Amino acid sequence: MTTNDTAVLRVAGRPVGRYVTRPELPERLSPRPYLHPVTTLSGTAVTELSPADHTHHLGVGVAVPDVEGHNFWGGRTFVRDRGPTELDNHGAQRHAGFQLRDPDGFVEELRWMAAGAELLRERRTVAVTELTDLAWALDFTFSLTNVTAGALSIGSPATNGRPGAAYGGFFWRARKEASPPDVLTADAEGEADVHGRTADWLALVGSAWTLVFAGATDRTRRDPWFVRTGEYPGVGSSLAHAERLPIAPGDTVVRRIVTVVADGRLDGDTAASLVRKAVSP
Repeated sequence: MTTNDTAVLRVAGRPVGRYVTRPELPERLSPRPYLHPVTTLSGTAVTELSPADHTHHLGVGVAVPDVEGHNFWGGRTFVRDRGPTELDNHGAQRHAGFQLRDPDGFVEELRWMAAGAELLRERRTVAVTELTDLAWALDFTFSLTNVTAGALSIGSPATNGRPGAAYGGFFWRARKEASPPDVLTADAEGEADVHGRTADWLALVGSAWTLVFAGATDRTRRDPWFVRTGEYPGVGSSLAHAERLPIAPGDTVVRRIVTVVADGRLDGDTAASLVRKAVSP
């Protein structure tokens, strides 16, 4: 069942994603809007929602583990010199309304709330486009504005003392299968060689599907990729990789990620070609 605050995205008339704006979730999961299920054009699901290994992984969305000490990722918080710790510090992203909503996309306003106060206001723009008979693209832009009177900063477990765990930002929890997916960029293959590095595009290749991610904010800004394949399949961009990301009062941080969703196992050349088509104006 869908409601007036639910968006169903369609490509060539076929539903490819359901956007849930008001999830009924416990506070520990840091409730937030998400896309799930997301499918290929043939109907293969390429997202997971609250899987047993990480119940706070919610399809496709924006999740940040540390906004001035507040957890908008869900689950435990990594505390320096203590490790992962259960804290009562969870925030929530509240859907404030759609400014635009069509079958091929929407513009939404969200309020990032914690401890009874609004920290960030987000404008989220999502659009879908058909690329070929076997592939479509999800264009996802989010803008975070500091609406407080003081400076805020975004952190990650990595900036709080856990090496290799710079997650936080756009995040896609992919479908878990019997075997881990392959992962590659134009210059490297395998989780160890692509995780934590920048690349124009990154492909996650499953049994019969491929996701190709491109950081498309601008050509001068490339966040490193956060990649997991062995423990679980997931890809995100790292807002706070080596140091915290400050946001002054009234300032805005903008990121755009374009993801190609394709049937079949794509090679590097095909992945690169589809990304160029998806990102080009």
